Amino acid sequence: MRVKRKLKGVKSIMKRIGRRLLGIIMALVMAGSCSVGIAVTASAEPKYDNSWYKDLVVYQIWCRSFKDSNGDGIGDLNGVYQELDYLKSLGVNCIWFSPIYPSPQADYGYDVSDYYGINPEYGTMKDFDRLLNACHKKGIKVIMDLVINHTSDECRWFQESKKGDNNPYHDWYFWRKGKVVNGKRQPPNNWDSMFEGKAWEYDPKQDEYYLHLFSKKQPDLNMDNPEVRNEVKKIMRFWLNKGVVGFREDSITMISKDEGLPDGIPLPAATGVEHYFQGPHFQEYMQEFQHDVLDNYNCFTVGEMGISTPTSAIRYTTGDYKILDMLITFDHMGADGLLTDKIPTVFNLPYLKTCYTVWQQRLYGKAWYCLYLENHDHARIISRYGSEKYWKESGKTLATMYMCLTGTPFIYQGQEIGMLNYPYKHMSELKDVSTINDYNTYKSLGLSEDQYVEKVVDRVSRENARTPVQWDSTANAGFTTGTPWNVVNPNYPTINVEAEKKEPDSILNYYRKLVAVRQKTPSLSKGKYQIFYPTSTKIYCYEKTYQGQKALVICSFSDKNYEFFAPDGYDLTKGELVLHNYKDAPSSAKSCKLRPYECRVYLYN
Repeated sequence: MRVKRKLKGVKSIMKRIGRRLLGIIMALVMAGSCSVGIAVTASAEPKYDNSWYKDLVVYQIWCRSFKDSNGDGIGDLNGVYQELDYLKSLGVNCIWFSPIYPSPQADYGYDVSDYYGINPEYGTMKDFDRLLNACHKKGIKVIMDLVINHTSDECRWFQESKKGDNNPYHDWYFWRKGKVVNGKRQPPNNWDSMFEGKAWEYDPKQDEYYLHLFSKKQPDLNMDNPEVRNEVKKIMRFWLNKGVVGFREDSITMISKDEGLPDGIPLPAATGVEHYFQGPHFQEYMQEFQHDVLDNYNCFTVGEMGISTPTSAIRYTTGDYKILDMLITFDHMGADGLLTDKIPTVFNLPYLKTCYTVWQQRLYGKAWYCLYLENHDHARIISRYGSEKYWKESGKTLATMYMCLTGTPFIYQGQEIGMLNYPYKHMSELKDVSTINDYNTYKSLGLSEDQYVEKVVDRVSRENARTPVQWDSTANAGFTTGTPWNVVNPNYPTINVEAEKKEPDSILNYYRKLVAVRQKTPSLSKGKYQIFYPTSTKIYCYEKTYQGQKALVICSFSDKNYEFFAPDGYDLTKGELVLHNYKDAPSSAKSCKLRPYECRVYLYN
């Protein structure tokens, strides 16, 4: 009874957190229209047809945890070089590098101190050039992570800005005098930081505060300063001239703040968001980058855009005012949590289907969709949307579900072997600034450290995405011969690349087949989408059609056998079964008995 009461208390706290933070969603949605109506200049006719990005299969590498080549316990570029043949065997034709620039690692690379170099922990520019050249020889393109909303506080620009008002770099950041309220010094406004407390840090030497929407070690750049925008263009040209083909643009909707930096509507953990989310000059500045730089290269961009809608995607990625090629959206990542994955809830399959259906139908023929289920910011998807009990089956079903949609698929390192969440036990094991500071919110509402780790971190924290890739069954999962910088999941003796290479029925070999089938089947990669049984809590079934070819995609999300009935007009015995995750797939013309987490893809020509 005592245990039941304790669990009930935790659930009650989670509901209270959810109610208190619901307002954030509304603020973000309202803020999403901030940049509408700003006068911007239409781009000239582009010099290049970059539609090739629609045929990419992108593999994201978070270098620190990919593979260590020199035994120092930290992944590096030469480790990536060693595994290029492995990536090629997966069908990958593009790599996205999370930040590999010099950085103090306060936010593991998203606090950049030098945009023109390589983090010495990962190698040298010579190593990068060798790797890039090898990628090109293997037909693999490369894109970089572009982090321009903020820098590291150890960046030379910020260090110069701290020297006073007369320093030319002072206005590269948001330095402001504070307020005096009842005789006490207060920050310039009431904005919150995404990572830790308030968004302002006081510098006693300057007697001024600087703005940081993320960590206090990540001061925001003042994009209103034309010198800052010119520097961004210089950074872009530097990497494009090296031979990378584009950028994933981090937190890009935050680069423009409302004039005067006014107080925000009081909201837990997000006060002020309406004053910088898709701010007044967002589209204007993005078009400046597009016109002055990107239009002159055969490249593509994908922008991280948190709360977004198909309408904003169409506005920002098409037409004369295009500023990006694709958006990284978050809504489909919230099927088991509030605010994407800050507050865990029960997995809701109808919600997930609704998200995909809205985006697939609204964008079709107008804009292009970025397909992903994992990245460095989200926990492992089998542990969230699938079943660790039916690890192999659900891993294949999740892969089928998203990679048969229309768009460009992204695969995160380790996803292709079905890596799972790490079984964290204590706060002392955590390294991520966001995860550690999120505990302050839960603590204020009554959660103990152990409850936070068990109920939140173990389920949805991005810590889980950052454990080392599991290469084999030797010590440290073959990631390093030294001491790994982060914990290694204890399941590595069974879940690892080498074991799955040898097993024909592995998740890895299924991904290889899935990518190959997708690339030669236009109905899957380009087809028009139609959902069946949208309210079912057990089945995700949809149709894809393209130039006379049809595909029927069937994915069970049940841990029990389920009697499936084919949609009207479909005969299961007349379709070509091109993908399935059990050894056999018996059926009659109109029905079949699906086993736990079974998936099937039928083609009709």
